[in-house]
Amino acid sequence: MKTIEITNARTKKPEWSMAEPVNFTLDEGEHIAIIGRNGAGKSMFVDIITGRHPAFPNMVRYAFDEPYNNIKHITFRDTYGGDNDRTYFLQQRWNQMEIDEETPTVGSKLEEAFHLANPEEELRKHIYELFHLEPLLDKYVILLSSGELRKFKLAASLFSHPRVLIMENPFIGLDAETRDQLKELLGMLAKEQGLQIILVLAKADEIPEFITHVVEVREMRVMEKVTHREWEEREAVHKGQTPCALSSNAPATANNEEVIRFNKVSIRYGERTILKDLDWTVKQGEHWSLSGQNGSGKSTLLSLVCADNPQSYACDISLFGRKRGSGESIWDIKRRIGYVSPEMHRSYKQNIPALQIVASGLKDTVGLYVRTNEVEKEQCLKWLGILGVGHLAERPFMEMSSGEQRLVLVARAFVKEPDLLILDEPLHGLDDKNRRMVKDLVDDYCQDPSKTLVYVTHYQEELPHCIDHSIFLERH
Repeated sequence: MKTIEITNARTKKPEWSMAEPVNFTLDEGEHIAIIGRNGAGKSMFVDIITGRHPAFPNMVRYAFDEPYNNIKHITFRDTYGGDNDRTYFLQQRWNQMEIDEETPTVGSKLEEAFHLANPEEELRKHIYELFHLEPLLDKYVILLSSGELRKFKLAASLFSHPRVLIMENPFIGLDAETRDQLKELLGMLAKEQGLQIILVLAKADEIPEFITHVVEVREMRVMEKVTHREWEEREAVHKGQTPCALSSNAPATANNEEVIRFNKVSIRYGERTILKDLDWTVKQGEHWSLSGQNGSGKSTLLSLVCADNPQSYACDISLFGRKRGSGESIWDIKRRIGYVSPEMHRSYKQNIPALQIVASGLKDTVGLYVRTNEVEKEQCLKWLGILGVGHLAERPFMEMSSGEQRLVLVARAFVKEPDLLILDEPLHGLDDKNRRMVKDLVDDYCQDPSKTLVYVTHYQEELPHCIDHSIFLERH
């Protein structure tokens, strides 16, 4: 029995079209991984499957009535809530005193989702335990870390009983333990609940074992479905031909200047302790990895470094040799820092061209409010070209794929060639080739002994070769 069938779906509108007619079937009992390069058309293909693509109306046959109720589609781009959610702004996460009392908590939103779906109480209990949600129930949704946010959205979606569950990039932002737990839970749901699962993945090596088939989308073409085993055999051959990443030894520091110094730093939000008595010193030319479980305080720590968190004034923190609160402005600090993070990705809602997004990095703004001169424009085009997205310079940001957006934001972090480069999950949503490219770029950049790096990732294999120091945060 075919759960979903698409046969020779085509359109006469080239601006909305796949390169060739689309053929695809989801047969009963199958679980599919959709993979492909950034910008290849994976999200467009999902829109066709769900019947939401405007140029492919009524071209999909379903084995059930009411596709809207029987297909659950969740995207895990770096956003809060749904497409219409505009309550988030970059500073609100740290300025907790500005949050309205009616702002929803994790518990209230999950309760709402639970009663709407009306599942068995045992399922809710199991999901809460699996994702360690109890400590988060009183936390405001807008204060969730990137990984915590994904746990929350996954839990809310799993309360319903769809026939088909489609998830885009479900594993990004999750620590290794939670990724393994999620794969186990999805496998259990697939086996015991009769749920068919379609995962859209940028990282081909994240395909779970329960996946039966793989479909590649390549340059707006939907390739023929193959079994998971056939795909693994093919990939084993390709990996043997993949060139190694550049190798570089960490250079000696240019001098002994302290770039970051934390002395017994503690941060609390209400009754919740985020950081406790943290001592940390980073010197010029050092390259640090920052790791820890979801909710351990990594993003809070970076907000203190980047002068986004007002609690930094109450702490013993020095940046670039100057104690916070000694007269330096936020902009004096920011002009020496290049930064990209999931929070920054969430904050970009302006549908402005990629060139202006990158140029905003020269001005340290979210969005561009000052006209660039020709020299600045050339600098922006240079870094867009280095990141392989020069052809997107004039494309509006919201019309790019999530991976293309991330490459543009990485270019923004590099554009002023900063003294301190802070890369928080920079490879989110990137395909294998682009992940290698960004890692090699970081290694090349850090050969300059005056450049300092703080790099955050939940994947050990994503760390660049130049890393020579590490710090791990424990969750309190």
